[in-house]
Amino acid sequence: MRLQKILMLATVGLFAGQSAAFAKTVDLIGQFQTEGMAKTAPSGLVVAKLNTVTDMLSYSVTYAGLSGPVLAAHFHGPAKATGNAGVLAPSPGPYMSGMTGEVKVKPAVAKDLLEGLTYVNLHTAADPMGEARAQIEIGD
Repeated sequence: MRLQKILMLATVGLFAGQSAAFAKTVDLIGQFQTEGMAKTAPSGLVVAKLNTVTDMLSYSVTYAGLSGPVLAAHFHGPAKATGNAGVLAPSPGPYMSGMTGEVKVKPAVAKDLLEGLTYVNLHTAADPMGEARAQIEIGD
């Protein structure tokens, strides 16, 4: 499985910067887990698609089990699953489970997404630093 992801990344790298005829859409996914000091058991998914030619990222975020309403949501990185990092791209509200969006990311952010170095963080009043986190990886 890991070799398959490495080969996909190498292929994406070969075609980055090519014409739209070589556009590659990569499926990305992340599952929410508890972040910070929250005493909740969040669940849910981030499902995304990255166009490696245009660097457009479209996403859908579903979640449940938080202490209260989501006040902010962001893509963070670069960071491995055990690390923390700054905001790469905000996800504009309104914040509700099932929210969708699209954002153009910088080439470096696209690279971080493909290398599993980004995560989505959901911030609540009970845990303003982030109550739930979903590390983004290439989907199967």
